[in-house]
Amino acid sequence: MSFNVAVDGPAGAGKSTIAKTVAKRLHLIYIDTGAMYRAMALYMLRNGISPDDAGEVVRNCENADIKIRYENGGQVVYLNGENVNSCLRTEDVGNATSVISAIPEVRQKMVEMQRSLASENDCIMDGRDIGTCVLPDAALKIYLTADSSVRAKRRYDELTARGVECDLKKILADIEERDYRDMHREVSPLTMAQDAVLVDTSDMTIDEVTERLVRMCMEKMG
Repeated sequence: MSFNVAVDGPAGAGKSTIAKTVAKRLHLIYIDTGAMYRAMALYMLRNGISPDDAGEVVRNCENADIKIRYENGGQVVYLNGENVNSCLRTEDVGNATSVISAIPEVRQKMVEMQRSLASENDCIMDGRDIGTCVLPDAALKIYLTADSSVRAKRRYDELTARGVECDLKKILADIEERDYRDMHREVSPLTMAQDAVLVDTSDMTIDEVTERLVRMCMEKMG
């Protein structure tokens, strides 16, 4: 039986960065479920399909062939045969992702894919509903969060470091709107699993959070 770790939390909490680092330290496969949803959102945007038009999204989601491969120790997301890693982290894609991820048919397609990956690999998987829905039997569940203003500043710093012009107030507004959507959607809303460990990273460095999660994983692995 595979060893699975579920990491959930709101946008900008550092889930991907932390989970990726922990995976390398413990030789686990890292599965970024958010990237899978982002690839689906990218497909819709590229094809002129509004994320708000649920009917059109559902009709077209089968045309998006999303695969995850591991190349040179890293996760690569393919959309219809194209490596789209470099296209997934824009604000437009992020906001569209939050909308389409609330559509039941989209989630069903993704959850099936994610469970299949987890059943075949010792992995750490991050997202919004991993511990509550995708991997309810995960050996360890972690809910990673931080104050919304802290998350907005982190996102602002990340974008400006890449030379992207952005507005801190708009980023904060987007994050708060995304939190609300994620927590209030009808299907698999963002919530902390009853048996999850809460980790608030507001006043922690990446290294401090990583060390804490590595210790927790090692305790569960024995």
